[in-house]
Amino acid sequence: MLELLKYLFLGFIQGFTEPIPVSSSGHLVIFRHLIHSNALNDLNFEIILNFGSLIAIILFFRKDLLELIHDFFSYLSSKEEKYKSNFKYCWLIVIGTIPAGLLGLFLKNWIEDQLVSVKIIGAALLITAFFLFLIKNLKGRKDDSDITYLDAIIIGLFQAIALFPGISRSGATMVGGMFLGFKRETAFKFSFMLYIPISLATMILGVKDLIKTNISIDLWITYGISMIISGIVTYFATRWFSGIMKNGKLIYFVFYCLIVGTLVLCFL
Repeated sequence: MLELLKYLFLGFIQGFTEPIPVSSSGHLVIFRHLIHSNALNDLNFEIILNFGSLIAIILFFRKDLLELIHDFFSYLSSKEEKYKSNFKYCWLIVIGTIPAGLLGLFLKNWIEDQLVSVKIIGAALLITAFFLFLIKNLKGRKDDSDITYLDAIIIGLFQAIALFPGISRSGATMVGGMFLGFKRETAFKFSFMLYIPISLATMILGVKDLIKTNISIDLWITYGISMIISGIVTYFATRWFSGIMKNGKLIYFVFYCLIVGTLVLCFL
């Protein structure tokens, strides 16, 4: 029962930290040093939790995604001007995904083997706090239609940096967007549009190993419940964070990352 509660607790942690700029993977490393659970070293469990978060993000942005898909194929078939902006936006997502995809393909295993340590996570959280502080009062002027292909590449590079332990993916991409003059809502949306293909690719690559693993029925049930918790919490955390971005209250996360990073470096 205690082990089950640990799995469910980690599902909550994953769900809450995935959409906000504090690094969900970094928090799982921190909890590896705070509690003892087989789940913390279970790659299959991590894949399942990420899938729950992915479904939640897709549901949250479902209207935007359906519109983008519709307009992309409509422009391909009709070349009507009214579909062109979203057609371009789809290609911006593709281009912005490439840097993290390439870095992950060649260096992800090395990064996970060599750089995952609690001290590095603590230092990364302090770095995150610093950059969030720099953009906390920025408002920007660029809408979705103003994003350029160069912008997409630069933000994609920021997302690639987030492959390093403790660097928040959402935080990195939104910092990149805000530095480039994006409105807060624009940076928020584009950040999560880039998350979806990266997370989906990770899930697909992990399914092969997941299928080969001999997992008991009881553990599958535990995985399933944890995934549901992760998905539900991710959805509501994303909605909450959306309001934080609109109101320009990133200072909350500056303080959080500063405090947690300092505590980790001092005591773990």
